[in-house]
This record gives sequence, C-alpha cells and structure tokens, in this order.
Amino acid sequence: MKRYFKFLPAALLAAMLGTTAQAGGVTDKEIVLGTHMDLSGPVAAGMPHLRNGMQMRIDEVNEAGGINGRKLRIVVEDNGSQPQLAVRAVDKLIRSDDVFAIVNPFGSGPNAATVKKAVDAGVLYFSPWAASSVIQQISGKSPLLFTTTPNYNTVMHKGVDWMIKKHGAKKVGYIYQEGPLGDLMGVGVKSAVQANGLTLVAEAGYKVADIDFSSQVARMKAAGTDLIVIATVTRETVGIMSEVKKLGWTDVKVLTGNPGRTGIVLQLGKDTVEGLYGVGVWKAGTDAPEVKGWKDSFKKRFNNMEPDENALLSYVYTDWFVKGLAAAGRDVTADKVAKALQTTGYDDKGLIFYGPKSFKANHIDPETVRVDQATGGRWVSVSDLLQ
Repeated sequence: MKRYFKFLPAALLAAMLGTTAQAGGVTDKEIVLGTHMDLSGPVAAGMPHLRNGMQMRIDEVNEAGGINGRKLRIVVEDNGSQPQLAVRAVDKLIRSDDVFAIVNPFGSGPNAATVKKAVDAGVLYFSPWAASSVIQQISGKSPLLFTTTPNYNTVMHKGVDWMIKKHGAKKVGYIYQEGPLGDLMGVGVKSAVQANGLTLVAEAGYKVADIDFSSQVARMKAAGTDLIVIATVTRETVGIMSEVKKLGWTDVKVLTGNPGRTGIVLQLGKDTVEGLYGVGVWKAGTDAPEVKGWKDSFKKRFNNMEPDENALLSYVYTDWFVKGLAAAGRDVTADKVAKALQTTGYDDKGLIFYGPKSFKANHIDPETVRVDQATGGRWVSVSDLLQ
C-alpha cells in the first residue's frame, strides 16, 4: 500500500512506484472510502439510517460520473460499539482495503480507540460521530481529522442551563454512559449546574452493554431530583425513560444529549419517551418542506424506508466531504483534500443545519443549540436557538 512507502528514500520510491504514484485508496478509476459502525451492538437499530444516508450520496455521485473521473466505493465494517472491535475494523480498512478516508465512523469509544491509528497512516478521518474534543485531543490535533459533532460539553452546558432557568430546577441528577461520551457531557452538565448556584444531587454511571437502568433511576428518585440529565444513545434513552414511567414519576423532567435526541428513539420508545427533552444541534425530523424531495428519493432507493434525521445528517456530512474531494482536483492527496475542507465553507441549503457552516481548527463552526421535546411522536422545538 502506497501510504506505507512514505518513509522510503525518494529514489527507491520512484523506482518502485514510477512517476504516477497516487494516494492510498486511489486508482485511475476509483477512490475507496471506509467506515466502521455498530452493526451488532446496542445502537445497531439506528445504523441503517446512517449507512443508507451515506450510501445515497455516494450513489448519486457515481450516477453523475464520479469525482474528477473516479467513482467512489465505500467499505463498511462492524465495531459493535466496542473499542477492540473498532481497532480490528480499522486495521482491515487501512491494511487490506487501503482506504483513502474514513467517513462517518460511529461511537465515542470506537473512535477514541482508532483515530490516531488512522491519521498516523495518512488516512483522512472525516466526521466521526463521537465526542469531538476528545477525538481531536487523541489525534494530536491532526490536520487530517475533521469533526462535525458539536462538542458535548458546550452543547450540554447550554441545554442544561436553559432547562434549569426555564423550569426552575433545584435538584439536578446525572445518569451517564461510562467513557468519553459521559465524561465530556458531564463537564457541560456540571458547569451549567454550578453556574446556577447548584450542585448535582446524584450521579450514576452505566456501561455500554447495560440494559437494566432501574438502579440508576432509583438513585435519582431517592435523591428527589426534579431534573435528570442523561448522557445516552438510542437503547439507553428508551430504557431510562421506561424506568421513569414505571415508577409513575410525573413531576421530573428528563433531558438527553444530542445522541439520544433522534427519530429512532421516538420510533422505538413511542409513548415511553413522550415528554422527554433533548438537546438538538440540527433540525429535528425530516418533515420540513425543503426536505421533501430528498426524503422521497431516499424512500425510493431504500424500499420505502422512512428516514430519520440521522440519515439526512449522514447524507449531508458525506456531501460536505465529497465537495472537499472534488475541490482537491484530479491529482488527489489527503493533504489537498484537507486544505480544501479547511478553506471553504459549506451550505446545506437548509436541509438540516441552522445556517451555513465551516471548519474552524478542523471543527464545525458555529455550534448552534436548540432544546426540543418529544410530543405526539415528534420532536417539537421549545427553545430559541442558543448560540
């Protein structure tokens, strides 16, 4: 694989590869991309949306003739939400599949375990669905890493601060996934609580594979919390709300971070998640008029599957990467694509973002937050935009 030859003397390299050497994962006819997602673990139910959103944009590119004469091909690997499985997946993507870039990889733990390996091998790492500031730090602030998930600490600070002020909360509790997700969200939760002259009255962690949250919710109940903040993704969000409803606990507010404020949570949780609050960093749902054309196309391509906002978000992130790839020109390299992404903005034309975006220090900017509530099977905005 060409990326591993970069340490060879120039004369030997030229002799081995000739004068037409290209970046890893790039041939005259195609560019190979990779990703790793939870196809078998606790978040597997939501992965078809992410996978199909990305595949749709790649298919559109190929149907239009490709990027500068090359078609795109995506290799998808399973990480099961387990760091060790993610390491194995990324090893395969780099060594066997020789991917040019890893796009839309899912999970804070899996990305924390693999990002350094990828960027050190010269692989672009674009839009990990993970705790961005943690991933940036682990990568060594690599110029090949681009993060699009707004920082959990700043997002949660804004959301928790709004909830405390809006509802007059006095006793705040925190239930969190152990690891990067819970750690970083916890920074924002605690700073917002402190800024309002309060302290957390209860904390309870859980592991990625846990399915029983009765003890964590019972701890919140015993502490008399009036606001529970939860650092959760799909299954855990539904599980915690189920325990709250089982207790008949109607005088408590529950706020989830943006990994739990998704359409799949509403589909799976139904009445169980009614009333749940969520911190949103993009438009909720796919019912807006400007999304209709995209939604119809998605359903036609994927057997009438109803897309959620994660499908649209995955599509938009992939489109952002594709535009950077196209701007780099025919003689494509990781450095050229990185420079194109760093120096050009992105406008999704109102599909899902709250306005145009760009990269500032390789991280999405600006970060705009809104609080929504699960009402009648939909996420309904209850706050203004929180800049």
